[in-house]
Amino acid sequence: MKPKKIILSLTALLVIIAAIFAYQYYSVFYKPNVKSDGAILKIYNDMDYNTVMEEVIGQSGSLNNFSRFAIAAKAMKLESSFKPGMYKLRKGMNNKAIVRTIANGWQTPTKLILPGHLNSSEKLASFLGNKLEADSAEFIAFLNNSDLKASYGFNDFTFLGMFIPNTYEVYWTISPTDFLDRMKKEYDNFWNKERTEKAENIGLTKDQVSTLASIVIEESKYVPEQPRIAGVYMNRLKKGMPLQADPTVKYAQNDPTLRRIFKSHLTVDSPYNTYKHTGLPPGPITISPINALDAVLNYEHHNYLYFCARDTFDGQHSFATSYSQHLKNARAYQKAFTERERLKTN
Repeated sequence: MKPKKIILSLTALLVIIAAIFAYQYYSVFYKPNVKSDGAILKIYNDMDYNTVMEEVIGQSGSLNNFSRFAIAAKAMKLESSFKPGMYKLRKGMNNKAIVRTIANGWQTPTKLILPGHLNSSEKLASFLGNKLEADSAEFIAFLNNSDLKASYGFNDFTFLGMFIPNTYEVYWTISPTDFLDRMKKEYDNFWNKERTEKAENIGLTKDQVSTLASIVIEESKYVPEQPRIAGVYMNRLKKGMPLQADPTVKYAQNDPTLRRIFKSHLTVDSPYNTYKHTGLPPGPITISPINALDAVLNYEHHNYLYFCARDTFDGQHSFATSYSQHLKNARAYQKAFTERERLKTN
């Protein structure tokens, strides 16, 4: 074979080898390896590298080739650089992008929808423990810390009022301390100048607004009616009448299964028993939605002192200025309720 042909053959062979090497390099690091959007990697603080790789394997259905990812991870020394977090894989991501995302802690923020109607620190801790990396035991340790509550300007009774239900963008790994700091910041943002002045104008503190709002939301989920219910309780407060709010008695009983309040329940010895004690209870009985807080701040001015459920069972209420009219409304509801129950059993 002539030298020229040998050189050409060797050159061709080198080109082929280089092409193979380039393709392998491309396949390991740059070839798209995520099939579709939606796969989520959750890397906890206590995970070791093997567990991290098992988590990736758990999402291997979203990868075209896990083996190549493992090669890229080893080459890029992911074992010594991975960060805890929640990472969302995007369609078309290559292995280099995945490894860099995990190594640099480029988390995907999560939308945390904080609901109203959580009536205890334990329920709040359980909710947060299901949504974030820290478990409920870690959260409850902070939520039950009286000194920590005081540092935010609250006490054991008023602390639930610091949490404003809304949708918050947070990192999954947010610590309980940072989460509480965030909630205090959101609380301060909610209580802007306008709302603060409204509270002062109606003669209530922020804590008292939260407390009354928690009663209002437990009385009615029908938003258009809430300012009117708030007005009833404001009228009672101004007259020095007991609020006689059934939701506070239910709260005092600490019985979530309780659906109706009877006379035997009204004797419970608790500061939340608004049949025995005048004024507002010492703190909110649940986390109040924004609409209920604003219903108190913008309560309807009227002369109503009483209300009860309507006999139409539509979630709305009948209002009365006199006790005699209230009793008439209550009898109409009770009659309709009894008839409905009778029909159910027939």
